[in-house]
Amino acid sequence: MNIQSPSMLLELAGHSLLSDKSRAILDLEDLPIEIFPPLFVETFRRGHIEVLKKMVQAWPFTCLPLDKSRAILDLENLPIELFPPLFVEAFSRGHTEVLKKMVQAWPFTCLPLGTLIRKPQLEMLRVALDGLDMLLAQKDRPRKLQVLDLWMVPRDFWRIWSGDMVDACSPEDIKKNLTLKLGPAMAAKLPLKIFIDLCLTEGPLDEFLTLLFLWVTQRRDRLHLCCNRLKILAKPTRHTRKVLRLLQLDSVKKVEVDCTWVSSTLAAYAPFLGQMRNLRKLLVSQVRMPAHTSPEEQEWLLSQLTSQFLRMDCLRKFCVDAVLLLEGHLEQVLRNLKTPLEILLITNCPLSDTDWNYFSRCPNASQLRHLDLRYIKLTNFSPEPLKILLETVASTLNRLDMEACEIADSQLRAILPALSRCSQLRTLCFFRNRISMSILRDLLCHTARLSQLCIELYPAPLESYDAQGAIHQERCSQICAELTALLKNFRQPKVLIFDTVPCPQCDHMFIYNQGLIYCFCPTAA
Repeated sequence: MNIQSPSMLLELAGHSLLSDKSRAILDLEDLPIEIFPPLFVETFRRGHIEVLKKMVQAWPFTCLPLDKSRAILDLENLPIELFPPLFVEAFSRGHTEVLKKMVQAWPFTCLPLGTLIRKPQLEMLRVALDGLDMLLAQKDRPRKLQVLDLWMVPRDFWRIWSGDMVDACSPEDIKKNLTLKLGPAMAAKLPLKIFIDLCLTEGPLDEFLTLLFLWVTQRRDRLHLCCNRLKILAKPTRHTRKVLRLLQLDSVKKVEVDCTWVSSTLAAYAPFLGQMRNLRKLLVSQVRMPAHTSPEEQEWLLSQLTSQFLRMDCLRKFCVDAVLLLEGHLEQVLRNLKTPLEILLITNCPLSDTDWNYFSRCPNASQLRHLDLRYIKLTNFSPEPLKILLETVASTLNRLDMEACEIADSQLRAILPALSRCSQLRTLCFFRNRISMSILRDLLCHTARLSQLCIELYPAPLESYDAQGAIHQERCSQICAELTALLKNFRQPKVLIFDTVPCPQCDHMFIYNQGLIYCFCPTAA
């Protein structure tokens, strides 16, 4: 006899409850003994007389407690282990009345409904919301359910059914175990929290969000709509402000504004940011400044945004990409941050000398773990501010990305002593910079003792190209092999890659990693 896992046995029991084909699974001679009790109870409830007769004849235990089998008909007394598999069956098979009753009797603090929702099953979402309405209407009755989880990410909940596990995997508010701390009577009065991640685009809201937002709007006194991650990928529409007003903004942990906004629009929406007191990550990209904007107006627009930082107690990750408004105002932006940053990304942004010099004395950058300066043109800047900053964060920095920043040999040479002190560095990227063989050799020697380095990404040296700037494949391979051997004299690198600038014919790159990947352009030499 094949022995199946308890979760599979319970799933079979749940399947038998809502399937009219339960006879098909019953080869009683091969049925695992563990499934007899739950399957017998559900067969009894469904009135499958012939199957019940056969199970009585094949009953493998010394006692058959028929007088207690009807207790399971009351969902309040249903074994807690059966709720998840039965709920999945009811939801997937469209058993609306069973689903409503199960929502009302849900015995866990969190209902992770998001992973079950698919577009064709919006009707079942409506049914679940109807069940929640009935549950919320029971004001004088204890309510265990505190969170409706609509995050559409895989959850172990539907595979491992344990009350302790559910509380441990639920959102942070449920981790505090509010039901146990406050007692069932007080917990029943708390607003039901709905957790969801949102991505707002230019088009109209889809059916799912339209249904959800309408339902929440009509019940705002009993619900809190919470969002962990908010993405805005288009210019604000009439829906954007409505959605932001509907949210519990202090629940937002991550915000990504990735669209072409003019600075005045960003300033208009800044007050919403100020209400996100628990915001941990802010990413803003593609902010443009109209040509006719005066310096005074530009200063005012920026202050509308940066003044909100004073209200953010938890911001640790600050990322700006292609934000033209930043030039000449980096200090104004960073000085209002209340807490030390762990991640600072400034990419594709023009910077002034004043901005660059501020790096060395920015108090909120003193504990950085990740510094990203991709596509920041450094050619004409002094290396001293970066050198001082690297010395400051030597004990915390684990990732440095300086891809395509046009750093010169002399600048790189100046920061090497500071770079060699970054003992926690795990990822280092200098891709797409024009660096000579001698400086690249020095760079490898200075990083050779950094035992934590896992990923090293360097440009192929200038000597890899011919006088016209084309890749000399054989020479490139030989030089990169020599540099790899040099590093192996000190330690065994985990990921070590050298790349070239893109081929002008096909835009492919040559990459050396224990060999050379050639350009497949038919016109290439």
